[in-house]
Amino acid sequence: MATDAALLIVDVQNDFCPGGALAVPEGDRVVPALNAYVARFQAAGLPIFASRDWHPPVTKHFKEHGGLWPPHCVQGTRGAEFHPDLRLPEGVIIITKGDAPDADAYSPFEGHTPDGRAFPDVIRERGVGHLYVGGLATDYCVRASVLDARKAGLRVTLLEDAARGVDVQPGDSERAVQEMVAAGAERARLDSAAIGPAPGRA
Repeated sequence: MATDAALLIVDVQNDFCPGGALAVPEGDRVVPALNAYVARFQAAGLPIFASRDWHPPVTKHFKEHGGLWPPHCVQGTRGAEFHPDLRLPEGVIIITKGDAPDADAYSPFEGHTPDGRAFPDVIRERGVGHLYVGGLATDYCVRASVLDARKAGLRVTLLEDAARGVDVQPGDSERAVQEMVAAGAERARLDSAAIGPAPGRA
C-alpha cells in the first residue's frame, strides 16, 4: 500500500447487522474481513477511519417524519454501537454523520470527527490520496462514500469482500458496484496484490 492510503469502515453498526432495526442481509459477514484489513493498515501505520450513523430520535431521515427508513442508529442506543466483534484499534478516527435532524448524510464526507472537524478536511490534513472502503451497505452508504471520494479527487478501492448490500430492489448492489467502477473506483479483496502483503510476509 502507498504511504498516502487510509482505510474507511462505513457504518458497521448493530442496527445494520442481523437482528438490528435495519439489518443488511449477512451484514455481520463483513466483520472478519474488515478486522483483517484493520490489522494490515495498523501494521503499516496508516490511518483508519470508522463512520457511524448517529441519528437523533426525530429526524427527516425516518419514515414517521417524512423519510425513507424506520428508526435506526439512534444516538446513545445499542443499535448505534459498532458491531461488538469489529476490532477497531486505538487511534481509530470516528466520523459521525446524520446527527442533525435535517440530515440524511449517507456519506461520511458529510460527517465530522469528535472535535467537530469535517471529514474532507481531516483527509486533506493527513495527506490521504487513496481510500480503501468497506462496510454497510454497498448500495447506500458505501456507494455514497466511494462516489464522494472520487468527486474529491481521491483514488478509491472498494473492498468487495468487506461490503454487503441491502438490495431493496434485486440487483441494487451490483448496480451500485458498477456505478462506483464507472466513476473510477477500483476493486480488491484480501488476496489482491492491491492491498499489499499480509503482515508477516516478505
